[in-house]
Amino acid sequence: MTDAAALPGQPRGGVLTGPATSRAVNVLAPNASAMTLDGTNTWILAEPDSDLAVVVDPGPLDEGHLRTVVDTAEKAGRRIALTLLTHGHPDHAEGAARFAGLTGTKVRALDPALRLGDEGLAAGDVVAVGGLELRVVPTPGHTSDSLCFHLPADQAVLTGDTILGRGTTVVAHPDGRLGDYLDSLRRLRSLTVDDGVHTVLPGHGPVLEDAQGAVEFYLAHRAHRLAQVETAVEDGYRTPPEVVAHVYADVDRSLWPAAELSVRAQLDYLVEHGLI
Repeated sequence: MTDAAALPGQPRGGVLTGPATSRAVNVLAPNASAMTLDGTNTWILAEPDSDLAVVVDPGPLDEGHLRTVVDTAEKAGRRIALTLLTHGHPDHAEGAARFAGLTGTKVRALDPALRLGDEGLAAGDVVAVGGLELRVVPTPGHTSDSLCFHLPADQAVLTGDTILGRGTTVVAHPDGRLGDYLDSLRRLRSLTVDDGVHTVLPGHGPVLEDAQGAVEFYLAHRAHRLAQVETAVEDGYRTPPEVVAHVYADVDRSLWPAAELSVRAQLDYLVEHGLI
């Protein structure tokens, strides 16, 4: 979920965009919009010599897209063995139950309401399928249930909506909290510094090859917006809609409702820290 402009819509049924790393292939969902950019990136992950695959974020409930994901894996000689969710927003998770039915897989997520099967996901978990290893990284902020998946073998991280391939993401107040989001960005920065992660496989938009640069940009952007909101309040803009109209005047009005969620999260943060 972003505040950047979308590209034109894709045809129904999903679009195979090809391999992003040696272990990650993206199938783009046909749900392009101002909030989803080109559409949702559904990731198929597998070791090069394995016949088993993991799918992250099946995306919306679009039968053509879900079947394209299954067909893509099968054409590569792989059976989908597990479904994972980065968070519960419908553009990532709405199709999960149907996808589980198509593939006979369990669905693992942080939120118990999204799971199909007995296993959830938690900080520090390592998901291992067919030799593939994914490390679960809690990244609340966009939503309270947001997770990222560290793919050490490719020095990559799947970020869902925590970091996008283009533009910046929404702190989805009241479930999303700015303080949590800033902590999550710092956690991702540690992955780039300490674990050598250089590739971002986002939930929307193109792959990013400078993970540390992306994290630093997001941290700087959030600091800049926060300062703008604080100044706006000091200048007499009191309500969230007033602040949005002042601070986000350069953003397309269709995105102002999303911007207001982030503004509300920023106002809460400023109040909690005694800054306004």
